[in-house]
Amino acid sequence: MKCKKKSKLELAQEKAQAAINKTNESIEELGNHTSSLYDSLTSIQDLFDQIRNVPTDKKLQYEELKKIRLNWKQQAEKIEKDYQAAAVKNAGAGAAGAGLGVAVVTMGPTVAMGVATTFGVASTGTAISALSGAAATNAALAWLGGGALAVGGGGMAAGEAFLALAGPVGWAIAGVSLVVSGLFFWKSSSDKKRLESIFTAISERDIKSYELAIVELKERISRIVDENAKLSDAITKIATFGLDYKKMTEAQQYELGAYVNLMNASTQLLINPIMGLAPKFSTEDFEGFVAWKDKKTDDNICKENKDFIISLANLLYKIELDDRDKKLLWKSLRKNKKMLKSMDISKKEFDMDLMNGILDALRYRYTKTN
Repeated sequence: MKCKKKSKLELAQEKAQAAINKTNESIEELGNHTSSLYDSLTSIQDLFDQIRNVPTDKKLQYEELKKIRLNWKQQAEKIEKDYQAAAVKNAGAGAAGAGLGVAVVTMGPTVAMGVATTFGVASTGTAISALSGAAATNAALAWLGGGALAVGGGGMAAGEAFLALAGPVGWAIAGVSLVVSGLFFWKSSSDKKRLESIFTAISERDIKSYELAIVELKERISRIVDENAKLSDAITKIATFGLDYKKMTEAQQYELGAYVNLMNASTQLLINPIMGLAPKFSTEDFEGFVAWKDKKTDDNICKENKDFIISLANLLYKIELDDRDKKLLWKSLRKNKKMLKSMDISKKEFDMDLMNGILDALRYRYTKTN
């Protein structure tokens, strides 16, 4: 029996999934290194805590670093806990739930640490990337459940993690598999080909994003390895300085100050996000768009459809559409009941004014990069 030749879209989606898998592997590797970095920072902090008579400014500085580090650890633990809870909750949710359950086998503290570093965590407890709080956790969960989402199920409970599509998970994982199912509704061959080319462009764009993110992840790992080696040397040296700052030599005191700077640089490697995995259209972009003086979209449309606009703006970021493409895509998305249900929006609510609003939001986003 002759195998059916794969379409350009199917090939692009396969390549996107391969890039996603490779990115996930890099995140797991990052987690192993950040776990080791966290341990080194804890060890050097313990040594600092034992030293008496440290000047207030230095003490305040490393106490603040301690707070940031502990917050990052809590974020990592929350991601792991929430992810496992989601896997249990979805254990009976068909293929997607089963996929998520399988994924959880490989999910542990180091993977969660890699994800926490990928998203970045500020001392306030919010993600530095555009998503924060529960949304950041949802994005992390959807990211880690990427394999399950790509199978074409809804991933987690319908709609639960859809804000994640505005984040690093990207439409290459979940969105395209949902929207592509809308192609089956088209009888016209030319219309179907036109839609396939749009979805292919989306996958190809995301492949580039993941490939760049992998480079960034590898660079981060390399930097962490270097910083970890410096921290190990510092730990050995500090142990010989004694426990009273006032009795240390001037050179030792100066060196101790340098080690505080080293702790600062190392802590940043824990919390700074991987920019290549940041949303293409963020919540901050949305807020800027709402306040934009050149906005053509009605305020009520923006207010009532914030999450949907953010998600679709991420889907269509840097994708060129003429008027025919716009109408075809709009019709395709409106016919796709599974996608509408996942995004908690009705066919009636998703009218042409809302579609134009999404493209208007992107017009604002492009003005920021020009």
